[in-house]
Amino acid sequence: MTLHIETFNLGPLQTNAYLLTGPVEGKAVIIDPGMNPGPLLKRIADLEIEAILLTHAHFDHMGGVEEIRKLKGCPVYLHSIESDWLTNPKLNGSLMWPQVSAPLSTEPAEFDLADGLELQLVGHTFKVYHTPGHSPGSVSFRSGNDLFSGDVLFRLGVGRTDLPGGRERDLVDSIQNTLYTFPDEVVVYPGHGPRTTMGYEKQRNPYVSASR
Repeated sequence: MTLHIETFNLGPLQTNAYLLTGPVEGKAVIIDPGMNPGPLLKRIADLEIEAILLTHAHFDHMGGVEEIRKLKGCPVYLHSIESDWLTNPKLNGSLMWPQVSAPLSTEPAEFDLADGLELQLVGHTFKVYHTPGHSPGSVSFRSGNDLFSGDVLFRLGVGRTDLPGGRERDLVDSIQNTLYTFPDEVVVYPGHGPRTTMGYEKQRNPYVSASR
């Protein structure tokens, strides 16, 4: 049962939103619906959205949450550490760049995420891994050999740690001790930029080596 993955580059920061469908026809999951979600909204017009999964609650990853949630009546999942971020423009960062975004806020998430939690959605299992560093509540979602890493691990890059709650040591630990333990063939779908593989990053990522 293959997980079908569609990518939408949304908003001024070109955030990757992912639309996931499986064997259950007409149902889908969205990961990180960013700002200006028009193309995504058009695509999901005839779909039932089972859930919105957030890797973290920075404004460029949650800018489309409220519009989609109101349209589709779907629940939002977010790590409990960042439970206040959706409602607070200062915490989600939208106050920091007025040239990029108006202050953003949404209703709180319906469900909390935690390390080790397994979600059954669109006929697939998604396991939650707490991977802090870019933000304190950052998580990665893995389903089979597909990994959605948010702003933790990019192709030949890593997430920034100079935003509130960021910590470089935590980010390195998350990558080395969690993500790099996955098989080389795992495909990484990051929050920005092109996809990559775990093996490629272990060998070539200049910011975090695979040695522990």
